[in-house]
Amino acid sequence: MSLTRRQVTVAAIAAVPVAFSATGTAQAKEQRTLYIAGDSTAAQKYADAAPETGWGMALPFFLHKDRRVANHAVNGRSSKSFVDEGRLDVILGAIQPGDFLLIQFAHNDEKTADPTRYTEPWTTYQDYLRLYIDGARARGARPVLATSVERRKFDASGNAVPTHGEYPAAMRALAGEEGVALLDIQALSLALWQKLGVEETKKYFNWTDTEQDNTHFNPPGAIAIARLVARELLRHRVLAPRDVRRLDAEIPESWITWPSSATA
Repeated sequence: MSLTRRQVTVAAIAAVPVAFSATGTAQAKEQRTLYIAGDSTAAQKYADAAPETGWGMALPFFLHKDRRVANHAVNGRSSKSFVDEGRLDVILGAIQPGDFLLIQFAHNDEKTADPTRYTEPWTTYQDYLRLYIDGARARGARPVLATSVERRKFDASGNAVPTHGEYPAAMRALAGEEGVALLDIQALSLALWQKLGVEETKKYFNWTDTEQDNTHFNPPGAIAIARLVARELLRHRVLAPRDVRRLDAEIPESWITWPSSATA
């Protein structure tokens, strides 16, 4: 399924960094933007979904003002469906030399019963990821791969359990083959859930009186994962020390806001 022309335009406008809308072309070109292509774990959430929070909503709190975030992540998308719907084209139509494209998929690539989303880890998954990598590089932007953040799952002994099968390994291998920076958020988040334990992790996921969601985050969880992402961007020298801030600071939950309606 492809996006209509109107849908593509709306998606592009919705993800444009706010500062770009208020600045001239010359000034905008001096700024570098980090684009996010991903799924619901990173996506912008809206008032009807609160307190559910994507980690991409919290990432700007850890970046300096001249490092903008354009969050194109959308609920339910895989590396395949994101491309097939024209969403990668939207990003590639806007991305500029010196920008970054952060790519996180796997949650929905795993849907074996859905041919519109499913990819096989060592073949089609890597093939689709190469489209993002090659597309960014062709436009002078830097691609960055991020293994998918882990779900909240523990075994009977209280050990945090990985849930993404071969997808993280396939992405790690592709990053090595292509010479792309890899943020291993799957491994880091799994270690974090292990450290926090069965009960404490509930405070990071979208657990409410009516819902027990072990995939999506609330504000503390989104902030924690965004902090991991920012630290890894610095550690892998994708960003410089001058580009990041507040890596060890407390981020108030009140900084998270949910717009009244979706545009994607």
